[in-house]
Amino acid sequence: MTYARGVTERAEGQVQRELAEARYETELEALAKRDAKLPKPAGWRLPPRAVLDFVIGCDPIRVGKKSVEVERKLYGHDRLVERAVITLTTERGLMLVGEPGTAKTMLSELLSAAIGGTSTLTIQGSAGTTEDQIKYGWNYALLLDRGPCEEALVPGALYSGMKEGRLVRFEEITRCPAEVQDVLVSPLSDRVLQVPELGRVLQSAPGFNVIGTANTRDRGVNDMSAALKRRFNFETVTPLTDRALEVELVQREVQRRLDADGLDVTLEEDVVELLVTTFQELRAGVTDEGERIDRPTSVLSTAEAVAVGTSAALHAFYYGDKVVTPLQIARHLVGAALKDDPEDLERLRGYFSRVVRQRADESDVWRAFFAARSQLR
Repeated sequence: MTYARGVTERAEGQVQRELAEARYETELEALAKRDAKLPKPAGWRLPPRAVLDFVIGCDPIRVGKKSVEVERKLYGHDRLVERAVITLTTERGLMLVGEPGTAKTMLSELLSAAIGGTSTLTIQGSAGTTEDQIKYGWNYALLLDRGPCEEALVPGALYSGMKEGRLVRFEEITRCPAEVQDVLVSPLSDRVLQVPELGRVLQSAPGFNVIGTANTRDRGVNDMSAALKRRFNFETVTPLTDRALEVELVQREVQRRLDADGLDVTLEEDVVELLVTTFQELRAGVTDEGERIDRPTSVLSTAEAVAVGTSAALHAFYYGDKVVTPLQIARHLVGAALKDDPEDLERLRGYFSRVVRQRADESDVWRAFFAARSQLR
């Protein structure tokens, strides 16, 4: 089974971030072989059971003499993923909504790679997104020379997805004007795309569908029309609340990024737990002891925790003794917490003076964290 090899152009040598279909190619091929006899919807590269296992992980798969590990990629949302996969077997699109940094984009990428074989048919929503960027455009040199013809048509993500029977990802859909969003109504309801310049209609091949994402913090920017909402099933992706799962995820992702650069840095679990605890308490506005605290207005997601952990680890490598300490965590926490409201810095300082100070008497790692409060500036 081939997973969209050669579809994209890459820089010479290494790339900063591999596409999901390339990064997990071995896992995808192993799952395809394991479940080759299971039923799957028309146009799908993997059956639904294999897609679910690809996202949430499963037992190692025996392929010949080798054992292939299928790692968990999304934590804490197993039932949501199962519903999402089933939605995509129907003719309703899938809309993933939630706070920024809750892995909506990652989930849409993983599902597209497993189901359609490629995650590159992507529309990035913004105030400047046009219908032509979504559907198709024209090679104007050919258009002027030969008029409207197939050779002059430049397919957009929606056109390609419908023609090839693949999933199309529409990121940040509510950042687009409502009239641009509604380009999806006919493809999702009638499975057709009008091409009036050529006097024909493009009918979607089996396997085509749309995965949209929208941030709840963008609610009201460009609300979706009722007609378009009816074409989607909505799934809300919430922040992780399980402390152990988030610690595991943050430590794994930071370590993955360090390994990719060949950097040897020590990142102890108690330091990661301190980082995750701080994020979860500030995110919720309440401590483990039940004390109410002021919540920053900035989004303190798991993705932000990974970013802080990565920055702290790089700081330790280039400027320290290659061991991540609470000092580096405190130093880079400011960059995550202070984005929207200058008062967030005072809220962060208040957390240190009330919560971190109390724990400093009970734990060495929290004591070092409190000693680093001078970094909050």
